[in-house]
Amino acid sequence: MLAALATFLPDLPVLAAFILASVVLGITPGPDMTFFLSKTVAQSRLAGFAALGGTGAGLAVHSLLVAAGLSVLLAASATAFTVLKLVGALFLAWLAIDAIRHGSSLSLTPGGRRERLGAIFLKGLLINLLNPKIVIFFLTFLPQFVSAGDPYVSRKLLFLGLTFIVVNAPVCAGLVLAADRIAFVLKRSPRATRVVDWLFAGVLGAFAARLVFTEAK
Repeated sequence: MLAALATFLPDLPVLAAFILASVVLGITPGPDMTFFLSKTVAQSRLAGFAALGGTGAGLAVHSLLVAAGLSVLLAASATAFTVLKLVGALFLAWLAIDAIRHGSSLSLTPGGRRERLGAIFLKGLLINLLNPKIVIFFLTFLPQFVSAGDPYVSRKLLFLGLTFIVVNAPVCAGLVLAADRIAFVLKRSPRATRVVDWLFAGVLGAFAARLVFTEAK
């Protein structure tokens, strides 16, 4: 049993770092957060949870596809996998700088037409499935926490992708439950989101720097 788990679980320090980064990324505004929070404010908490379910399903599909794709890349060339990690470091650094320069994309506005829960779920699914930034993010973020020489890299990539979803499920559920208060804070003090922007930038910048110096050894 323990031997089977070892093929999926990364080392505990790596897993702890991944969970921390996942939580920070989970509270960072983006198209999916904007969608499920705006549906909550405009319609109901049930609608917000339907939207959240759809976006989570989209991330699950990306986790499966990225784990399969990266394992094929590693089998073809360990060097190509390392290059991808370096490109990923640059991408993470760009995300950090962009967060500071342009701030949050979160915008909550009440109103709009009411939609059926099934339609909301489908929209949430498509928002993440058809967003190329999600694809790029998973391709560059997940490899930071595995080694190119790991014989179980595909399993660990899949585990990390699904862990990202599981870790953020209660975080995002809490955001749905607090959507009204979040909207109130944003209206009263738009600068409040800058705290999240800087936290987001700091974590991604640290991971980008760590990766560059690790690969340089």
